[in-house]
Amino acid sequence: MTEKSPEGDRIAKVLSRAGIASRREAERMITDGRVAVNGKVIESPALNVTERDRISVDGKPVGEPEPPRIWLYHKPAGLVTTERDEKDRPTVFAALPADMPRVMSVGRLDLNSEGLLLLTNDGGVKRRLELPATGWLRRYRVRIKGTASEAKLDQLRAGITVEGLSYQPMQVTFDRQQGANAWLTVSLREGKNREIRRAMEAIGATVNRLIRVSYGPFQLGDLPAGAVEEVKRRVVRDQLGLGDKPQMTRTRGKKRNS
Repeated sequence: MTEKSPEGDRIAKVLSRAGIASRREAERMITDGRVAVNGKVIESPALNVTERDRISVDGKPVGEPEPPRIWLYHKPAGLVTTERDEKDRPTVFAALPADMPRVMSVGRLDLNSEGLLLLTNDGGVKRRLELPATGWLRRYRVRIKGTASEAKLDQLRAGITVEGLSYQPMQVTFDRQQGANAWLTVSLREGKNREIRRAMEAIGATVNRLIRVSYGPFQLGDLPAGAVEEVKRRVVRDQLGLGDKPQMTRTRGKKRNS
């Protein structure tokens, strides 16, 4: 006979859905002895829990998970997309409004990149939106020093390999020349680490500004740098598989204490 699967969900998944931490961070909290189930500190994340179990972190009860939420954030240049930085550089999460709940980023934008960064309170949503299989197009405005011929850009359109790493074909449009710089629109579906910068370097172009303007159906629009907009929850449900165009409620607030 086939063994019956354990009832409930893994404890790290439950903590992630409750907005406590990402799954990986939750697993670290468990091994650090910070999580208790039904009054007993657990030592391993290999545990399934149900709604009947009482969970606490650092002695504080964990509440019911919130429904999935998504925010649009206009990341300025000069912030790293991490909770903490070993070089003590300013982070995205320390710059968020004080009234924001705990959130995770969907992917990253590097230190010098700007534009649309999706934030969510749900680890499952984060993983789903990051999967290459999701296939959502990410669109960028890219400024390069000098110019690039159509023949060079055709290399990117065909797919390029840089230092043994293959990049899928990109959609590239030459927009305009502006003095010593040229503006391009680049769209891709996978978003590997520093993909656009490395691909441009491979064709002899240097990126001096990179702005993400959309991620799938979500648009940066006129959102000011440093501002946050929450996507309406009905739209989140539709976009995650239950199609409307996203509508946003803009929120502002003081920065959170880091």
